[in-house]
Amino acid sequence: MSATAMIVDDESPMRDQLRARLQQVWPDLSIIAEAANGIVAIEQAEELRPDIIFLDIRMPGKNGIEAASMLAKQALVVFVTAYDEYAIQAFERGAMDYLLKPVEADRLAGTCQRLQERLQQRQQEKTAPAATNTASDQAKQVEQMLTQLMQQQSQKREYLRWIQASVGTSLRMVSTKEVLFFRSDEKYTLVQAEQAEYLIRKSLKELEDELDPKEFWRIHRSTLVRVSAIAEVTRDFRGRQLIGLKGHAEKLEVSRNHTHLFQQM
Repeated sequence: MSATAMIVDDESPMRDQLRARLQQVWPDLSIIAEAANGIVAIEQAEELRPDIIFLDIRMPGKNGIEAASMLAKQALVVFVTAYDEYAIQAFERGAMDYLLKPVEADRLAGTCQRLQERLQQRQQEKTAPAATNTASDQAKQVEQMLTQLMQQQSQKREYLRWIQASVGTSLRMVSTKEVLFFRSDEKYTLVQAEQAEYLIRKSLKELEDELDPKEFWRIHRSTLVRVSAIAEVTRDFRGRQLIGLKGHAEKLEVSRNHTHLFQQM
């Protein structure tokens, strides 16, 4: 079945990966647009009218849940997210679908099968006036779900669990539990994990806003450290506090503005 789709994600490698996977499992699906945030997605969807929208949840400007409240009125919405805490049970009721990053081919194939069935159902409803209540009921169900999601999002803050890092032409998903520290490096941020290091374009300020403050502390204007990775805190001959990490030789300096984190030193 031929159909059109739009991919919305603020990370270009994630859009590339999803587009490649879609070509594998649904060759007839035409990707007619891509967007990096919810605001642009709404504008493009209004102009191009895609049948399906693959929508990231966490994006700058307008997040996926906010954008979906408008986009779901004109297209089938599939949430693509690294945050499985987002009311997954609500998606499974049938009015919407979801994909967890990194997207697996088998899971995507099942989603595409359900999308084709829903598109076919919509086409049948257009030719059967007596069945228009079905579409209306689904629209109400979607609206109720989105309301529930936005309420849950405002009540419980969800924190970043995965870091998306480009390695050559591939995308690596790095769990925040593997990260030892983040360090600002001009236009990039260095991600020092237990086994390797990566460079990402997300700023240290953005990361600080998205990470759990109980798990990651800012110890310097250019450094965020995972608290559970700290092995010891010492002082050098100049009185500076230095952090030693488990399984990592480098010492991290604690700036004067953040020495209160280790008041007993």
